[in-house]
Amino acid sequence: MPQPRNPERHLSTDHLKADLKGRAARGGALAVGSQGVKFFVSMAATAILARLLTPADYGLVGMVAVVTGFVSLFKDMGLSAATIQKEEISHAQVSTLFWVNVAVSVGVMTLTAALAPAVSWFYDEPRLTLITVGYAAGFVAGGLTVQHEALLRRQMRFGALAALEVSALVAGLAAAFVLAWKGAGYWALVANQLVLGTVYAVGVWAVCRWRPGRPARGTGVRSMLAFGGNLTGFNVVNYFGSNLDNLLIGRLWGAQSLGFYAKAYQLLLLPIDQINTPVAAVSVPALSRLTEEPERYRAAYLRILEKLTIMTMPLAAFMIVTSDWLVRFVLGPQWDETARIFMILGFAAFIWPVLNSTGWLFMTQGRTREMLRWGFVDVSMKVASVVAGLPWGATGVAVGIVVRAFLQAPLLFWYVGRKGPVRAGDFYRAVAPPACAFVLTLAALYGLRQLMTGARPLVGLAASFGVTVVATVVALASLPKGRTALQDLKGTFFLLIARRAA
Repeated sequence: MPQPRNPERHLSTDHLKADLKGRAARGGALAVGSQGVKFFVSMAATAILARLLTPADYGLVGMVAVVTGFVSLFKDMGLSAATIQKEEISHAQVSTLFWVNVAVSVGVMTLTAALAPAVSWFYDEPRLTLITVGYAAGFVAGGLTVQHEALLRRQMRFGALAALEVSALVAGLAAAFVLAWKGAGYWALVANQLVLGTVYAVGVWAVCRWRPGRPARGTGVRSMLAFGGNLTGFNVVNYFGSNLDNLLIGRLWGAQSLGFYAKAYQLLLLPIDQINTPVAAVSVPALSRLTEEPERYRAAYLRILEKLTIMTMPLAAFMIVTSDWLVRFVLGPQWDETARIFMILGFAAFIWPVLNSTGWLFMTQGRTREMLRWGFVDVSMKVASVVAGLPWGATGVAVGIVVRAFLQAPLLFWYVGRKGPVRAGDFYRAVAPPACAFVLTLAALYGLRQLMTGARPLVGLAASFGVTVVATVVALASLPKGRTALQDLKGTFFLLIARRAA
């Protein structure tokens, strides 16, 4: 396969350190901006598709997604994170990892197709066989993009990635709209994933000009495979715990109940992920460049965590109080049963972004073995919470998930803080001001609801959003650390403007 003159130029990160803060700020702004676009596109698509499809359509795809999502964890093998995290890496190493990812993806596709009859038998639903085979066809495209995408993230080329993600999302949704309009039912959701993955793969290869060479022995990838293996092990364990709720609700309560529950979960995570995903995408490569400077590393992480929770904790309060309005406005009246589940899960959304951010510390500090050990503790708590709530259906499971999240938090903070620059107490100090903003926002929104009984969903959501913004700013401005955080946000904003002008 022909190579560019100097393939190593796609791997070096020395030029990033001179302006790491500026690049991280600009990358974060680009990533958050693109997530904002994706959020509004996804919300509009959700509103349209929810009216063209039925809860049972989503339930059928949700049943298959439990299996396909688990098997797809292996196509990456944690090797994208290994490429991003490693300080020095060679063309031969990345080429070897590329072919490992391709081989694993082909194997995953074959295994998933072979499991299709078993999936259908487990749920006693014959339609699931072809749905599973359809999802399996998309795994190879994902394997082809793992290392190219990792190199773009390693180089902090977030603008290019943002454009590719938005383009692929729009293409996938366009295919889904057409099929749903033609009455294809659940096949519209399958086509969405296949088109999205294919368009993204083509785009990543076009933007990242690195091309793999032949795989080779003795390239020094053993430590990277170990890093990725531990990370994959954690993802497997975590996935099992995270999707046990869907598996058991679908098995015991049927597609309709699973459709309501899965849609509540999806709708809740949609705005949270629009913030958490781009922040994580920027934070991991940025923190990876600071592992040799503990104080800078600690300060950078805590600043990121502070900004993350300022955005997500008040947002959780907004979603809790406006759950019925949100569900009615976005999904329509046929989904009203989703509102209660959505409201309960909103309390877990308060702490989820903080818990997820600890994964950045494990990965960037090379502590994936410890991350895997924590995964076994975490999954035990998840299994217990789901099983405890299952007799009460989807609502009971949602309550169990919330209880587990708050019991898990102090244990995880202690565990991750035993080593490395970030200690357990740092988490509590960083999130204290946003937590106060959450409480004040929650109280203000409940007061607003008493004044707006019978209001139309759109009017109520607009008024509630305004109250959320005002209450958050007031809460932060009343606390010394909150005022510092607001000043830091202001400084970051003007830094971005200055860089843009320059």
